[in-house]
Amino acid sequence: MAEADELGTAGVAGHLLWAAQLRPDGQLAPGVRVFHHGSATAVASPALSGRNRIAVAGTTEDALVLVRDEVLPATGPGYRPFGDAELIARLVRGIPALVPADGPAFLWMETTAPPPDVPEGVAWLDGRGEKEAATLFDACFPDSYAQPGRPGTHRWAGAYDPDGDGELLAVAGDAWSGAGCGFVAGVVTRPEARGRGLGAAVSRFVVDALVREYGRAALMVDADNSAAVAAYRRAGMSGRVFGAAAVRARGSAEPS
Repeated sequence: MAEADELGTAGVAGHLLWAAQLRPDGQLAPGVRVFHHGSATAVASPALSGRNRIAVAGTTEDALVLVRDEVLPATGPGYRPFGDAELIARLVRGIPALVPADGPAFLWMETTAPPPDVPEGVAWLDGRGEKEAATLFDACFPDSYAQPGRPGTHRWAGAYDPDGDGELLAVAGDAWSGAGCGFVAGVVTRPEARGRGLGAAVSRFVVDALVREYGRAALMVDADNSAAVAAYRRAGMSGRVFGAAAVRARGSAEPS
């Protein structure tokens, strides 16, 4: 069992690559820590998509030892393990310090192939467009972790109304991307424009760009958001159910 200076990329699960936030030279982002034990790997990443996270993969036996004995003591209570739902459930059952995290079930979705087609009428936003996007978030999705101007967000794609006054109708962001794994976040459509496929269009545009640039595009989506999940599947993404855990507050049954 040891902390490592690098993650590597060959055969590494997508959520581990994402958590590592690798630089183009393969170096870990500042503050990221990688741990190994047997088949298990854990990547602790600070301030990643709104949380301090620990991406975990490997067999249950090895992951239990790694997370319980090495990772949690090294990172502290503010970090939340996440990974395949069954593995996280087993970690919660086997590590008294952990409880299931609040929130709905979610999917980790990814692809290493560009979408079969990229829609027209979508483009990367300039500075003025990003200001319009910020206003869109204020009105329609104020709780989004990814918003223009926030740390970790890189660029935004948008679709404008071609028939009206040129209003920005939908956006999707490239946020918290790193070498080996680009990440789609902050997908939002004006309520009056929903049902026209605009959210799917901006998402597909970003997925295409990230696959071509990073070799993989990924995202997380609530499992019960059937419309979004279907749109991402049509873009060629496949998903699996993920879970998350939190460290139990001392003397409490609630997460810290």
